[in-house]
Amino acid sequence: MSRYVFKLPDLGEGTVEAEIVGWRVKPGDTVAEDDVIVEVMTEKAAVEVPAPVSGRVLSTTGEPGDKVAVGAELIVLETEARAGTPAATAPAVALPGAPAAGAAAAARSGNGHGAGAALEAHVAAAAARGRVATSPAIRRRAHEAGIDLRQVAGSGPSGRIVSKDLDAFVARSAERQPVPLRSAPRAVPTAKPPARAMGATEEIKVIGLRRLIAQRLSEAKRNIPHFAYVEELDVTELEGLRRHLNGKLASGAPGLTYLPFLALALVRVLKDYPQCNAHYDAERGVIVRHSAVHLGVATQTPDGLKVPVVHDAQQRSLWELAAEMRRVSEAARTNKATREELTGSTITITSLGKLGGIASTPIINAPEVAIVGVNRAVERPVVFEGAIAIRRTMNLSSSFDHRFVDGYDAAAMIQALKECLEHPATIFIGS
Repeated sequence: MSRYVFKLPDLGEGTVEAEIVGWRVKPGDTVAEDDVIVEVMTEKAAVEVPAPVSGRVLSTTGEPGDKVAVGAELIVLETEARAGTPAATAPAVALPGAPAAGAAAAARSGNGHGAGAALEAHVAAAAARGRVATSPAIRRRAHEAGIDLRQVAGSGPSGRIVSKDLDAFVARSAERQPVPLRSAPRAVPTAKPPARAMGATEEIKVIGLRRLIAQRLSEAKRNIPHFAYVEELDVTELEGLRRHLNGKLASGAPGLTYLPFLALALVRVLKDYPQCNAHYDAERGVIVRHSAVHLGVATQTPDGLKVPVVHDAQQRSLWELAAEMRRVSEAARTNKATREELTGSTITITSLGKLGGIASTPIINAPEVAIVGVNRAVERPVVFEGAIAIRRTMNLSSSFDHRFVDGYDAAAMIQALKECLEHPATIFIGS
């Protein structure tokens, strides 16, 4: 037997340390090569780290929430005697099963085609050895439900298991459960869950993606003087157009929401308000205005809020915008989004859907300088053309970085957006 010291590998993208999100093993456990031993969080993404060799766990370094430096001891394994050095450091491409926003995306970014190919080959080899390709969130759900992922058929690339695959497997398993023959009803004693003592508390450690979200939002709110502006819209005509277009869709096809209309109108309006489609580079002290509109779409996921990006929104039609917004949002929810799909936005839109409420104060997605939020659309009586009428109304809630976008310009931009959405034909008329 020999002692194998495994050090935290270089996870790419200039990472110098990683936060431990959760250990999958403990001292005394036996692991096989390529079994996931720990999930870590860098400033870029969550990454599953596999065992480099088979063996028995002697010790681990750090608890969830602790940070470990690249090159520091991570885990010690007892292995069969073998040639080679007792200590090892795995390269970024030796991380199969990492979410697409993690090691795989890092390997594909820039000119890293060679690294990307190496990762694809490693994932394929791992799959051949029985290693299941999926995201950390799905692996955690399966572990908590006692499901062997090797029994789940994956529909993603190279057989990768996505969220809908696990949901379908759970549904099929429930259907296969035998139904007992009914007889005379009889009382079945049930154990009552222990009542929580009055005043009891529960402590939840803030780690991983939730910690990163908290950190980014705190920095944005602390460093950016937000100017909030709310405007009411009459979207009766827009609703009529939306229903008309949806009525022409094939049965089962996803319908249009308000968001692609908002996106198309925003692209049109930003031509006249380029100061709102910009980044503030604090290190260089400059505002970088963008001619292209890379639209961030705030998306709620099981792991927290993410902002996938529709790149070059100015080049897309209404239907293309709708399809791409759905695609990147779903990719973010299922941990399939690449790093490129989660970075580079120049302005963000957000919506709480049916929970939209009357108004909100969205927090700017730094380094951007503006964000526009959609609230719930409702029918109510208003004065329209001198008479009381039932109209469909909705509020736009927006926030701007007041250091670089004056209140007048912010209000003028939202007013221009209001004009487009209240008269939706103007969205499609070239300027």
